[in-house]
Amino acid sequence: MLDVAMIERGLQRPGKTKGGLARAMGVRPGAVSEILGGQRLIKASEIGPIMEYLDLNSVPIMGRVGAGAVIEPENEQVPPEGIGEVELPFPVSEEAIAFEVSGDSMLPKYENGDVIVVYREQRHPLTSFYGEEAAVRLKTGERYLKTIERGKSPSLVNLTSFNAKAINGVKLEWIGEICVTLPRAQIARMRSRAAARARKAAKGQSARAAEK
Repeated sequence: MLDVAMIERGLQRPGKTKGGLARAMGVRPGAVSEILGGQRLIKASEIGPIMEYLDLNSVPIMGRVGAGAVIEPENEQVPPEGIGEVELPFPVSEEAIAFEVSGDSMLPKYENGDVIVVYREQRHPLTSFYGEEAAVRLKTGERYLKTIERGKSPSLVNLTSFNAKAINGVKLEWIGEICVTLPRAQIARMRSRAAARARKAAKGQSARAAEK
């Protein structure tokens, strides 16, 4: 849900200003300050322009997660800002990051090329994830998308898949709780729409420049 804290976070990004946000929303400049100060509510029609201008629905893709494939993060060469981003149809917390699914061991629920959005930091203890699917990183470095099952001791887990042998008796360094799953076909449609918006914006800028 869009809130004042998200707007304040977005305005801290380079090039983002209250005046620019007001123009994107089609409101007078003082309206943004009123929203931030709690004197004005956000209208439903303003949510889309706010998210688009402040990029509040963009999540960085921080590499791949193995569903059959073995992903070794140290060999990925992923820059700090990620290898790209995916846009969601709603605002998300800055704690969210995304991974592209690689492999088919979690079919039919997760396909190769799908994207999962997870929380950057592990928010709950290991035991609360037993029986759940999650992105995980082993103590040895590999990253997977698996179902977490109880192991033979409190520090060990078994990682199971729908279509592959279990990985038994391993220790986890990190668990990424899944909050959104995006099928690859949906991602393609969203990227197509984003590209169309970018082309439209570029034409508008060119037209305004020509008028001057």
